[in-house]
Amino acid sequence: MFAGNSEETAVKVLVVDDEVSILRAVETALKREAFVVNTAVSGEEALTAIGRKGLPHIAILDLNMPGMDGFELAEAILEFSDLPIIMLTAIDDEATVVYGLERYAEDYIVKPFRVAELVARVRRVLRRIGDFAYTLEPVIKVDEDLQVDFPNRKAFVRERPIQLTPTEAKLLYILMRNAGRTVTNGFLLRRVWPMDNAFEDRLHTHIYRLRRKIELSPKEPHYIVSDWGTGYSFLAQQEA
Repeated sequence: MFAGNSEETAVKVLVVDDEVSILRAVETALKREAFVVNTAVSGEEALTAIGRKGLPHIAILDLNMPGMDGFELAEAILEFSDLPIIMLTAIDDEATVVYGLERYAEDYIVKPFRVAELVARVRRVLRRIGDFAYTLEPVIKVDEDLQVDFPNRKAFVRERPIQLTPTEAKLLYILMRNAGRTVTNGFLLRRVWPMDNAFEDRLHTHIYRLRRKIELSPKEPHYIVSDWGTGYSFLAQQEA
């Protein structure tokens, strides 16, 4: 799914840039391709929008904004998700680009840019990362027993709110994005700890703690299932 016929099934894109002319040009181009677009002119406004409307499928962030810059906004978003991010910047500096790609972004575009190229890069990132298996809402319903509020890092287990750590939220986001498919240990390690030389024991410990929070019976997990020697998979979305 890269765009759909209804807002529920279409890909949702968040565009954040303090230059309104660029913001509107990108918004128009994406809407023309059937994406659902939300916009913000600051990092603070973007976080408010995410809290109100839920996570998008992908975000396009300007690096050089007053107040919270693009790196700071990406850091805040990645505290509760593994949202794919494309960075926009007027700074054509190799060190800045490398830093952004290693820590935060799937892609990087230097201003000025062709809007058609940006749209093509959005599609390329989505093809590489894959669709989010569950419908993205402010609170995502897995089933009657489990709902997840990523922006506030909370799970609701039989309506009881449980706070998740940033690591637990990111792991859960990745597993839910790939629900019904095995996510390898190596992939999880690279996405959750991109700058660390993390080992599988560390991953298994965090999965154990996450299961204790969201599973009704952690020793017999229903949501996060081990694929021994390979990785983990999350419960596939059930047909309504």
